Amino acid sequence: MFLKGDFFEMVNEKYYGYGTAPSVIRDLFAYGLEAAKKVGKENVYDYSLGNPSIPAPAKVNEKIKEYADGDSIALHGYSVAAGHEVVRQQLADNLNERFDVNAKASELFMTCGCAPALISTAKAIATSEDSEFIVIAPYFPEYNVFFGAAGKVKVVPPDTEHFQINMPELEKMVNEKTVAVVINTPNNPSGVVYTRETLQKIGDFLKKKGDEFGHPIYIIADEPYRELVYGDVEVPFIPTIYDNTIVCYSWSKSLSLPGERIGYVYVPEKCADGKTVYAAVAGAARELGSVCPPTLIQRVVGDCVGCMPDLEAYDVNRTLLYDSLIEYGYEVAKPDGAFYMFVKAPNGDANAYSEKAKLEHNLLVVPGDGFGCPGYFRLSYCVSKKTIEDSLPAFKAMIESYK
Repeated sequence: MFLKGDFFEMVNEKYYGYGTAPSVIRDLFAYGLEAAKKVGKENVYDYSLGNPSIPAPAKVNEKIKEYADGDSIALHGYSVAAGHEVVRQQLADNLNERFDVNAKASELFMTCGCAPALISTAKAIATSEDSEFIVIAPYFPEYNVFFGAAGKVKVVPPDTEHFQINMPELEKMVNEKTVAVVINTPNNPSGVVYTRETLQKIGDFLKKKGDEFGHPIYIIADEPYRELVYGDVEVPFIPTIYDNTIVCYSWSKSLSLPGERIGYVYVPEKCADGKTVYAAVAGAARELGSVCPPTLIQRVVGDCVGCMPDLEAYDVNRTLLYDSLIEYGYEVAKPDGAFYMFVKAPNGDANAYSEKAKLEHNLLVVPGDGFGCPGYFRLSYCVSKKTIEDSLPAFKAMIESYK
């Protein structure tokens, strides 16, 4: 596991690779910062980052101030590893009120964001290095790291007609080594919400295969965008459809708190070996060091768990951008959730489109290759409405340049 010779002798090769691997998103963001110094921020149209652009609900700041004026020792002290029981009960009560799932505090494990929740879950249910996790393209690129840390990652090719789930391909991939299928809805990068019908088909299929193989196949529900939906679109709560579901959640998007790094794993007791899985999640989180999340933010999210985001600004951006791109002749997967839009590159080469848009218009879009879907690019429309308005001529010029 160690590189020899005159380069590195005392570092782990895998982690060195992770640390030095290029990131298109980071590179585009850095380019935008430099370009802004030269041409002005208002002349750079940066759709690269999924960083919330609406403020946290007022109650969040009110609670922070309230707790800050209280007992400093208690406020900044450790919680138990799983998180404060009173907070976990508040979260359980909210799940019960919304989804009627009979959740308990003992089924929730607080983590420092959704990423540690996903990694802890992966490590908890992987029984060997050959354990397989199936992800659905398009998918969040860090899944390769999160689930690759515990086993092997297999990718279901995308359904580019509807951006639901390619069931025939999924069915081919499930085998005796499969421990989980990862479901992210609303989806990053497409913004599409998986329908109840789609999720029911997956649940029925996984139950059948689990019975056949003699072990459960879990769904890991990655749900940081659960509350970010528009109109009357339903986001089914997957544990109500498939018993063997483990939920990973954070408030990075729903309460606009990405920098606070707070989330949870929910392992329902009705899940196969639920209590054992929960204990394994706790052990994996211990190995990661993702235990005892900061007391202040635990208390705040517990008190604000019922707060819903004001999505008006995102919805205005979504409608303006989608309608304009369709008018110009782009093919776009209509997003019903999150704050992403997935667009087909006019010439089928998203990397070439992205580079041309960057150099000619300071228009920064993320090619879909890293999301497992070449030929498309992602737009993060969590930007100002003015940025979208000002960028529209660039989008129009780009597609016309391919005609």
